[in-house]
Amino acid sequence: MTRNGLFGAGLGVVVAGMVGLAFASVPLYRMFCAATGYNGTPQIGPQAPTAESTHSITIAMNADTSPQLPWAFAPEASHVTMKLGEEQLAFYDGKNLSDHTITGHALYNVTPDVVGRYFHKTECFCFTSQTLGAGEKVQFPVTFWVDPAILDDPDTKNIHTITLSYTFFPSLEEAAKVGALAKAGPHTGNTGIPRVLEPGATGG
Repeated sequence: MTRNGLFGAGLGVVVAGMVGLAFASVPLYRMFCAATGYNGTPQIGPQAPTAESTHSITIAMNADTSPQLPWAFAPEASHVTMKLGEEQLAFYDGKNLSDHTITGHALYNVTPDVVGRYFHKTECFCFTSQTLGAGEKVQFPVTFWVDPAILDDPDTKNIHTITLSYTFFPSLEEAAKVGALAKAGPHTGNTGIPRVLEPGATGG
């Protein structure tokens, strides 16, 4: 192989490596956030400990929807007060306002960011994509608990309220259909099963 040929082959390997690293960087970043709670990323599992703390904490529920997704999405309750170490079930209400089936995916975080390592979700609708038929109304469940160790951390021991936030976006496939892929934002991808409401039910 000529010198130019060797240089070209070497350059190709470098470019391929850089492309591979770029594709790997997003899932690696998500793995890092999930493992450390960085940037308000909650922990996934395990089940809550059997021993609960006498200390209570309030979880505020927040919901947002991308402008590209014609859904109504809101928490069933604005907040819940629970014991540390206690497993809690909460619901978010969702409705497809369009006249056709749409698949969405929810991104999530908790604030203040420093509590991410102590907030554990054991079941969540955000772990997978959700598909709603035209006009369909469902309730999306989420199960979570807060580690009592939050009281032992100087950065979190005085925090009394945690905000759990979700934002629903169209799925990558759905965004591609409507030409909104560039605006749909990042997507993450295990699963809370939505509870389908009877026609005319309020979900309250």
